[in-house]
Amino acid sequence: MTRMMNVMTTGVLALAAMVQATQAQQARNCGPRDMVVSRLAEGYGETRQSMGLGANNSVIEVFASEESGTWTITVTTPNGMTCLVASGQAFEALAEALPAKGSDA
Repeated sequence: MTRMMNVMTTGVLALAAMVQATQAQQARNCGPRDMVVSRLAEGYGETRQSMGLGANNSVIEVFASEESGTWTITVTTPNGMTCLVASGQAFEALAEALPAKGSDA
């Protein structure tokens, strides 16, 4: 019984450590929207290229720099907290025609 309790305690502690690490990582990748947008503009020359409404009324935005090719995807929650979701290189703006209505595209 004692061995089982030790195993369970170790598992719970490991899970708690993972949750704390995840929360710490999320805290580093989030901030007030105006601060995040300012840092993207000043640090990377990125401006908003597109946006849409996501789950739970969150706003999804794509920021990019046509000069450097860097891009960042953010999610802003209704409380104004913005989190970085993804970022990368080689951004290209596309203006593709939509498929004809009724076409399986």
